[in-house]
Amino acid sequence: VQAFFIRGGQNWGHRAFFPSHTEGLSEAEVMTAFLAQFYEEVPPARLILVDRELPEAELLAEALYEGAGGKVEVSVPQRGDRRRLMEQAQRNAVESLDRRLAESGTKARTMRDLAEFLELSEVPQRIEVYDNSHIQGTNALGAMIVAGPEGFVKAQYRKWNIKTAQTNDDFGMMREVMTRRFGKVQEDDPDRESGMWPDLVLIDGGKGQMSAVKEALGELGIEDVPLIAIAKGPHHGRDGREVFHFPDGREKMLPVNSPLLFHLQNMRDEVHRFAIGAHRAKRSRAITASPLDEIPGIGPARKRALLLHFGTAGKVRAASLEDLQRAPGVSSAVAQTVYDFYHPNG
Repeated sequence: VQAFFIRGGQNWGHRAFFPSHTEGLSEAEVMTAFLAQFYEEVPPARLILVDRELPEAELLAEALYEGAGGKVEVSVPQRGDRRRLMEQAQRNAVESLDRRLAESGTKARTMRDLAEFLELSEVPQRIEVYDNSHIQGTNALGAMIVAGPEGFVKAQYRKWNIKTAQTNDDFGMMREVMTRRFGKVQEDDPDRESGMWPDLVLIDGGKGQMSAVKEALGELGIEDVPLIAIAKGPHHGRDGREVFHFPDGREKMLPVNSPLLFHLQNMRDEVHRFAIGAHRAKRSRAITASPLDEIPGIGPARKRALLLHFGTAGKVRAASLEDLQRAPGVSSAVAQTVYDFYHPNG
């Protein structure tokens, strides 16, 4: 579906959409369903031009009435500027579809190359990529991103706060993440029917990370999940080379201009980006954390009022009930809650 956005007589651009789950539907049904879904996210236009008659156009217009704040017209232009605009949209739709098919063909070839490079019996449908992030051992976490045939599946990204491993031990952190991730999926889906088991695990790291992953999975009795680790090449990546470490100790490299290398680097870079972003968010929360966060029922506004009045959390703790009650923006009930938290024995 090619959409042109016209507001106030001006063309604000266009965008191609590729609806899924369209099997068994006519083109008119696909268009109607697309418009209904599209205008759930944005205010409906009062005039919607389409390139074919929609049997349910009146029903669609009625459904969009409230969101548009008035009558909505769905029509097929027959002549003039509107018809020429529709013809332009049709040409763009064909070009967008051609590009999409070309990209899909390239992706399919790359995935076949991946299966061949890793000596897999089938093209992987679900690839999980793992990385750790910490700064001098603080706020350590593990991150996982998921890639499928259509690209990154961001709704399935995950992160884990490191609980047991020493936070300056990258290998121990990787072991912990793998144990928690695969221990959970092994418990939830032992028969591997949910689609949540990976066809390939890609690790950001070298021999050490590979050994940690093998050890963690081995302890769980999992030995059939394909693994590969990606690490900077002999010149620390300055020449664009990467070394791929296999579970059996073999190493391989790909040509620097290989589309498969770009694809694998892109997945590695995505998990690195996600891990760093999650780590920054965690660090930011840690910086703004306060001992007052532990008091039940004290929200951000009350916490801010107490800190503005007393200056520090320590002074809040040392304050008498009367002092707490005198703080601006703090009710008697809140003052009592804070006092009781720090003085449980009265």
